[in-house]
Amino acid sequence: MLACVHTYTLHGIEAVAIRVEVDVAASSFPRLVLVGLPDPALRESRERVIVALRNQGFRFPDRKITVNLAPAGLPKAGAAFDLPIALGLLVASGQAPPDHLASLAWAGELSLEGRVRPVRGCLSMALAESRRPGGPRTLVLPAGNGVEAVAGGVPVGEVASLAEATRVLFEGPGRLRGVAPAGDACPTPDAGQPDMADVRGQRLARRAMEVAAAGGHNVLLLGSPGTGKSMLAERLPGILPPLTHAERLEVTMVHSAAGHIPSGQGLVAARPFRAPHHTISQPGLIGGGRPPRPGEISLAHRGVLFLDELPEFPRHVLESLRQPLEAGEAVITRAGWTVRLPCAFQLVAAMNPCPCGLWEDPRGGCRCTPHAIARYRARLSAALLDRIDIHQRMASVTYQELSLLEEAEDSAGMLSRVMVAWQRQRARFKGEERTYCNAQMRLQQIHEHCHLDDRSHGLLRMGLTSLGLSPRAYHRVLKLARTLADLEDQPAIGERHVIEALGYRDLDRAAREGAGAAGYGA
Repeated sequence: MLACVHTYTLHGIEAVAIRVEVDVAASSFPRLVLVGLPDPALRESRERVIVALRNQGFRFPDRKITVNLAPAGLPKAGAAFDLPIALGLLVASGQAPPDHLASLAWAGELSLEGRVRPVRGCLSMALAESRRPGGPRTLVLPAGNGVEAVAGGVPVGEVASLAEATRVLFEGPGRLRGVAPAGDACPTPDAGQPDMADVRGQRLARRAMEVAAAGGHNVLLLGSPGTGKSMLAERLPGILPPLTHAERLEVTMVHSAAGHIPSGQGLVAARPFRAPHHTISQPGLIGGGRPPRPGEISLAHRGVLFLDELPEFPRHVLESLRQPLEAGEAVITRAGWTVRLPCAFQLVAAMNPCPCGLWEDPRGGCRCTPHAIARYRARLSAALLDRIDIHQRMASVTYQELSLLEEAEDSAGMLSRVMVAWQRQRARFKGEERTYCNAQMRLQQIHEHCHLDDRSHGLLRMGLTSLGLSPRAYHRVLKLARTLADLEDQPAIGERHVIEALGYRDLDRAAREGAGAAGYGA
């Protein structure tokens, strides 16, 4: 007898529909054969399914059982096929009716005792089911996964064991435990969020972070140890606008595919903040593996990626950021498949001015040779610096600032100004699929929205000559100037906006003046 059960597999963060076809031969040597390009975890489902069936009181047929995962040419991965395989085997062996299989889609991992464990990518499965040409089926998931999937807009039910799932086959979808939409299960943006009021002094750096938040710009903080680089980076999400519903769906899909959504929690509410260690590998940062999973840049999608001690990262790892920073997605291609992973993130990087960190420090003490400083800075290419909009030097904090004698503005005050800029940008880019903020503007949009008067053109021309900016950096200056005008709720870019935007390109001059002596690569 032949049975067909519907399920899904993850391809990157997207769910792809799979048919689990189970055939029990009339007479043959008893064994279970799994075909359809399963990965090692999926091949091991044979043992889990056999033991789970017996421990739940079902009979495992003493015949040849063939399980085909169609389409056969697509690689399948993960333990979410356990439940569909077990149910297909029960139907094919006559222990359960096939009446309701066509109206249901299943996913779940089985324990040896027959309990159904949570799986990854349930929101992606629900969204794929909602786009099904024939209309959505009821998606049956492990207990705890339904809260996440119900945001996909399809009927969702939960089961806790193989026996409970089998009763659904006998009695229909009405036997399922329904799932109600949940509130924000993950922390809200202001729950335990570090506040900008904790950062004392650093007026110029705080201004740079506000500009970065207002336009989605990338930032490089350069300063001695203890000047507050990490503190500023950690507080950037607190002055970013809340995620929209569409952004929350995107972020949750990524984190669910990576297995980072705890059981029983719904959509992610807070903007992500990721801070990988400098020993991270290229696949760990960009994504990849078998099966392909999101890397840190995708886990930072719609949030902040903080790279502390930037020159300590391997150069080939840093250079792999160049394309994702421009495109907002990472394209991973291997033999036989290509995966696109979203990664529209804000990069905040921090570095010391020299290997010991004390060069330019008023306390002195730096003993680094010019050659050592040149080698240290050569780890950052000019091409990567071009893609960072704001280069901000960090000054040492004075005693008066450090002793809390001066009050610092909190995140709420900065957020109020950032929201003004974001409201202008949302109105400006309404209807645009790929543009959410000024930093994402493409060339045509720059020409349309970044008009300068004659005097501003002259200032920009002089600035470009003195800084030696590349065409890419030139366009980033225009984007920055547009953001500065938005922060003041001004429709036109003025002279002061161009001057401030040029001031954030300080390292371009240093990079080109020291291309030989300071060692910046091309």
